[in-house]
Amino acid sequence: MAIIGFLVFGLVVGALARLIKPGRQHLGFLGTLLLGVLGSLIGGIVASALGTGDIFELNILGSIVAIIAAVLLIGVVEGVMDKRPAAHH
Repeated sequence: MAIIGFLVFGLVVGALARLIKPGRQHLGFLGTLLLGVLGSLIGGIVASALGTGDIFELNILGSIVAIIAAVLLIGVVEGVMDKRPAAHH
């Protein structure tokens, strides 16, 4: 059950990050979920390193770091996607 909760939280983090990040992101549901989960992992690691809780424990600091990390990850993904050569039809 903890995995489902983590995935739901990751989706919420990803959705919030997309709302915060200006401009239109070309991410689907799975991209939003993946970046949110990655942001959540980063937030949990930072919160755990600072001693505010366990990596998989929901806390304020971890949540804030998770959202910030997800916003930054969206920027990285957009930057990588913009540098790919366009497919010629």
